[in-house]
This record gives sequence, C-alpha cells and structure tokens, in this order.
Amino acid sequence: MTVTIGRRELLAALGGAVVAWPLAARAQQPAMPVVGYLSVGVASASRPTLEVFRRMLVEAGYIEGRTLTIEYRFAEGRYDRLPEMAVDLVRRNVALIVATGGTAPALAAKAATATIPIVFLVTDDPIALGLVESFAHPGGNATGVNFPQAELGPKQLGLLREIVPSARRVGLLINPNNTITERVKREVVAAASAIGVEIQVVQADDSSAIEAAFLTLVRNAADALLIGADPFFFSRRVQLATLAARHKLPSIYNARDFSEVGGLMSYGASLTEAFRQGGAYAARILKGARPADLPVVRSVTFELVINVATARALGLDVPPSLLARADEVIE
Repeated sequence: MTVTIGRRELLAALGGAVVAWPLAARAQQPAMPVVGYLSVGVASASRPTLEVFRRMLVEAGYIEGRTLTIEYRFAEGRYDRLPEMAVDLVRRNVALIVATGGTAPALAAKAATATIPIVFLVTDDPIALGLVESFAHPGGNATGVNFPQAELGPKQLGLLREIVPSARRVGLLINPNNTITERVKREVVAAASAIGVEIQVVQADDSSAIEAAFLTLVRNAADALLIGADPFFFSRRVQLATLAARHKLPSIYNARDFSEVGGLMSYGASLTEAFRQGGAYAARILKGARPADLPVVRSVTFELVINVATARALGLDVPPSLLARADEVIE
C-alpha cells in the first residue's frame, strides 16, 4: 500500500524537525558556569580589584555575560550577613565560590559547603583557620591566596615615625568586627611600647563611627594615625583620607589605593597581585583543577607608596631615605 503525504503535512513534519534539532543541540551544550563572589566589602569600592580578577578570567577564556556568569554578594561591612549570603550561593549551585575581603568570607563559605570549590583571599593563616591542611597540599575543597596584614602593624608604625619623628601619641583605628583586630592591636601596642610611643585605640564599623573616632583622636591630641587593615575601611578610603587631611593628622594605610585618593602613605601587600593570583586559580578550577591540588599562594609583594603632595599640605618633609625606598611617589 502506498501512503501519500501532502505538501502541508510534509512542511509541518519538517518544521517540527527544525524546531526539535536546535532544542536537542542546546540540551547537549554545557551550561554556562556560575561563579559566586562573596565579599564583606562594598561593590562600588571594589572595582579596581574586581577588574584585575575579571581580567584573569578573560585571559583564560571566561567572559562575564558570554561564557561565564558571576553572582555577586557584597555584605557592605556587615559581617553578620556573610553566612546567609554564602548559603544562598550554595543553594544556587554555583560552580565555584570566590571569598574575598579578609578571613570572614572564607570562613562563611567553608561553613556553607564542603563540596563546592572555594578560592579564598585571606589575611590570617589558612591552616590555623581550618581552611586547608597545609600550604603545599590544601586537601578539601578550598585553596587560594594568603597575604599578611596583621603583622605589618609594627612596620607601618616605624614608617609613620620616620615621617613624623616627633609623634609620641599615635591613634590606631580598627574595626571590632574584623577577625584580625585583636592581633593588630596587640602587635602595634607592643611595638609602640618598645619605642616609647603611646597608642590610642579607637574603633569604627560604620561611617558615623569613623567621624566620631577622628573627633576623639583630635580631642586627645593624637600626633599621627595608623589605619588597621579592613575591607570596610577600604571602601571608605576617600572619607578616611579626607578626614585625615581636614584634621591635619598624618596617617598610614595598608593599601596603595588610600594614597591614590590623598592618603599620606601606605604600606601593605599588593592587592593587585593578590587578586591576580586569585583570578588565575579561579580560572584553573573552572577548567577542571581540584582545589586540593593547588598550593596556597603566599603573597610576598609589598608596596610602599608616599603622597608627597599630601605631605606638603600637612607641612611635613619626607626624608630622602624614605623616598628612596618607596615603590611609588605620588606628586
């Protein structure tokens, strides 16, 4: 028996095949990977480091919005928000969590998942934190970059005294919510005691508290100020540099970004290098590498930046020996 298919029926059958083929092809294509980005900082203030991170992904072939999706979670200085943000990223089944802005985001991510890979950027010892088994062999689902901050306090105090040798009372601004706060305070106070300097500790965890801290320092006749490392302070770097200039308070910070917006001087690990390394590890994991097999990178690139224009405005003469040691001098 011969079956005759009409023109209309044939077109309908072909049309169904045309529709079905792209659907089947799309079903076979790998899904676009999703990276969770967890930070205690503020989105608008994180652009410089984010650009470095994204650039490393692009070099590996991962372009945001085309071959990669990034789910951002910024706690805006609210450390208490991090655990729920980490859990939310796990619920979304991201391929990777990048935890930045100190130790707290890494701990929140680690508590939220034992299976999703984590790339951390932490200032504390990741072994002592329980994030990894060792630097060379992390084990588990986490690896990343360790860049020291807490132990830099004594060095920063010494640099501050070089530019303000008459300073006898130095303020120390810290965020009480930061995990490295107590260690920073302990090390700076010990170093100050050895050279006959009095340390006045002031705390702040929001913008109004920063204003109040400066008023306290001025009222107590502080000669200079050391700003403790903290992601929230980084996000408020313009406010901090402006207040230091307004109150004629020579200050030292932990990242070059502060000096770039008018801060007197900064000394600390290179955030550019840390995020470059973090981005490179994120790309390697997306390509199939296991965190357990990627050694923790200890960032050893440190930068001393001096803003001589700010020094002049404060009536300070920067010693030539200090200028010679600077990695960058901002005129």
